[in-house]
Amino acid sequence: MPADDDPHRITSLEQLAALFGEVGEASAKKEVDHVHPHYRAMIEASPFAILATVGPEGLDASPRGDPPGFVVVEDDKTLLLPERRGNNRVDSLRNIVQDPRVALIFLIPGIGETLRVHGRAAISTEPSLIDRFVMQGQRPKCVLRISVDTVFFQCARAIHRSRLWKPDAIRSRDSLPSTGTMLSALTDAAIDGEAYDRELPARQASTLY
Repeated sequence: MPADDDPHRITSLEQLAALFGEVGEASAKKEVDHVHPHYRAMIEASPFAILATVGPEGLDASPRGDPPGFVVVEDDKTLLLPERRGNNRVDSLRNIVQDPRVALIFLIPGIGETLRVHGRAAISTEPSLIDRFVMQGQRPKCVLRISVDTVFFQCARAIHRSRLWKPDAIRSRDSLPSTGTMLSALTDAAIDGEAYDRELPARQASTLY
């Protein structure tokens, strides 16, 4: 059934409020307009974040990761995020050039709560700023300077439901299609999947930064 023909479709804020009820006091008060010291501790403990952006061509959400503290809390209204080597699609960066609004969600291994940050990003190639993020002798291409609008922690229910950090929830890589298998299928074998898989570990190790 097309979404427009669904008689149960929610189409107004009033319907949404009636469905879910009032926001709890704790849920409302945990949101602040700066990086509180407790929120700073979570950011500095996180080795992984999802960066969400929006632009004329659509939405993007992509992973960012490095050792814990890779996102630097410059002050209680500013975060710094290095842009490491990737696939050169630069979907996030193209969006930011056209619309600075961003959102981040930080994950910490073993911890149920996550942290959400909303703000506006600018892309900087300032040499002294980039030099602060050298890893394995490699400089990032640029650094995102994120002006913080709101910050709040997300409760652990989603992590508990997903069992994300449970050892018995970990999947073996060979239980899913390999990257080479997917690329071969998506390109009608124009990309040699077996060769891609064979070369991938060494290529990733040599181009990590």
